[in-house]
Amino acid sequence: MRRVLAAVLLLGACGAVQRSNVRPDYDAVDRTRIFRLVVLTAPLPGADPSVGTLWSLIARRYVNQHRDFIVRRHVVAQTVSTDACGEGDEGILRLLPAVSRRGGEVTASVVATLWRCSDRQTIWEAEARGAWPEHDPNVRELTSRYVEELGEGVGPYVPTTFHLLRETLDTLPRPKLVRDEDVMEKIELGE
Repeated sequence: MRRVLAAVLLLGACGAVQRSNVRPDYDAVDRTRIFRLVVLTAPLPGADPSVGTLWSLIARRYVNQHRDFIVRRHVVAQTVSTDACGEGDEGILRLLPAVSRRGGEVTASVVATLWRCSDRQTIWEAEARGAWPEHDPNVRELTSRYVEELGEGVGPYVPTTFHLLRETLDTLPRPKLVRDEDVMEKIELGE
């Protein structure tokens, strides 16, 4: 039994996510109330708007595909704006990334926070870091999609951004859509 537990702990320690926390009252307070989000990437990694947009788009699409949140838009900014929440937005998924390239590899870290628009209280937060090669055959098609959409400059950043955000966003809590119209909105989003 001890060997199995030790193996599980070692495997868990190898991931990119360093920490992840959800409010203890999430199920009672936020699970059925906070699901319409805005992704905000600020400040821009390396002050590059296209790389910031890459982070926001990957996060937006990943959350829409793998969680029951409804992310209709994203914002990329050099600073966090007090008016990032728009009409109908219930929460902000804020990404604070840092990236660097060296020797064919991109190293990145991210502090991700989900907070309510109504009172700016933190619902979830996570911190992750890792490094991946600039050219990853496992995400070649995804890289091509983002290069076509955002330009050649984002190509080297796609593998690291995708892998790091996937691991990070997989620790988000799971909201519950209770009204039929919310479920239909999620289905119609179709990202």
